[in-house]
Amino acid sequence: MSALYVLILVSLFVALAFLSTFIWSVRKGHFDDDCTPAMRILLDDAITTENPAKKPS
Repeated sequence: MSALYVLILVSLFVALAFLSTFIWSVRKGHFDDDCTPAMRILLDDAITTENPAKKPS
C-alpha cells in the first residue's frame, strides 16, 4: 500500500512539472505563431518584374 502512495506522489510531481513547463512556454511566447512557419514553404516568392541579368542600356 505504501508503494501506491509513492506512485501517486511521483505522478503528481511529474504532472506539476509538465504543467509548470507548459505555462512557462506559453508566457515566453513559444506558441504565438504555430501555423505560419509550417506553411511558409507552400507560399510563392514575390514575383519581380526586373530581370537582374539584363543590364540597362
